Amino acid sequence: MKKLLMMFLAAVLAGCSFGPAVKNTPVTYDLGAPRTDDIAGGKIINVSLLVHNVMAPFWLDTPAIIYRFKQDAGRQQSYADSRWVASPAALLTQRLRDRFTQASTGGVIGVADGVRADYILRVELEDFAQVFDRADASRGVIMARASLVDATRRVLVAQKNFTFEHAAATPNAQGGVQALTEASDGLIDAIITWTAANIATVGR
Repeated sequence: MKKLLMMFLAAVLAGCSFGPAVKNTPVTYDLGAPRTDDIAGGKIINVSLLVHNVMAPFWLDTPAIIYRFKQDAGRQQSYADSRWVASPAALLTQRLRDRFTQASTGGVIGVADGVRADYILRVELEDFAQVFDRADASRGVIMARASLVDATRRVLVAQKNFTFEHAAATPNAQGGVQALTEASDGLIDAIITWTAANIATVGR
C-alpha cells in the first residue's frame, strides 16, 4: 500500500513538473486610430494614384517589435511579451492610403482594385525599430525609400530616401510603439507633400 502511495505521489509531482507551461498572451499594438486632422494645404493631389503595398526586408516582415542598442547596432532583438497586430509594412500601408485619400481629389487605389491610375507610388521600408542610446533613453527610427512613377509614360518621376525619428517617453515596448507611431505619421506626411510637389512639377 505504501509503495502504491509513493508511486501515486511521484506521478502527481511529475505532472506538475513536466506539464505544459502557462504562457501569457503578448500585448498587441497598432499605430492608433486613423488620423482625421487636415492635410496641410487641403486637397493637394488632383490625379489618381496607385499606392502599392509597402515593401520591407524579410526581418521586418513580422509582427515583432524590434529594438536594438546603439552600441551594438548590428544585433536586433524583439520584445517577448509585446508585438504589432500585423507587420510594420502592413500597418504603414493602411495608414498611408488613408492619409493619401484625405489629400486627394483624384482617388487612391490599390493593386487589387485592378484600375489604371495616373501615377504609381512605391514605398520600401528599410528600418522600423526602437533604438536605445542608453538604457533609459530610446527613440523610434524609420527609414524608407519612396519612388513615384508616371504610369502613362512608364518613367520614374522622382525617388527619395526618408528618415524620421521620435523620442520615446518610456524605455520599453509601449514607449517604442508611441515613438514609432509619431515617426510614422511624420514620414507619411512628408511622403504626401513630396508626392504632391513632384506631380505638380510634371503637370506644368
